[in-house]
Amino acid sequence: MELKTIAVQKPDDVNVILGQTHFIKTVEDIHELLITSIPGIKFGLAFCEASGPCLVRHSGTDPELEILAIQNALQIGAGHSFIILLRNAYPINILNGLKQIQEVCSIYCATANPVKVVIAEDEPGRGILGVIDGEKPKGVEGETEIKERKEFLRKIGYKG
Repeated sequence: MELKTIAVQKPDDVNVILGQTHFIKTVEDIHELLITSIPGIKFGLAFCEASGPCLVRHSGTDPELEILAIQNALQIGAGHSFIILLRNAYPINILNGLKQIQEVCSIYCATANPVKVVIAEDEPGRGILGVIDGEKPKGVEGETEIKERKEFLRKIGYKG
């Protein structure tokens, strides 16, 4: 078995969701969730089929993000994994719905940070062991940072 890390390629203004699923129906179900959750959402979605023709299945509302999702899925290459790239939308607005899709097994990450996917490769396939999401902690927040965090959440409308 070989271990490797693969960096997810995405623009800085794009959020990524990486997950595990189990059925070809995933692409249509996730597409429907996204377009009905956030009107005008921009996304690209790709799913790595793990049997039969083993194709990367894909969909989206933004051609650039769809192509980028396909490229990332090909690089990751782990069976039954999916990747969603979001622009002008946040994972927090769709994660609960995504978790409720029957074929979604787990979510590895949902972030705007740089992401590296930790892969195990053995014949005949690959599996995702986990992700490296952003950087390690540099300290502990104090009163100033607590105040800034609370103000930021209210500024962007996630707290009243």
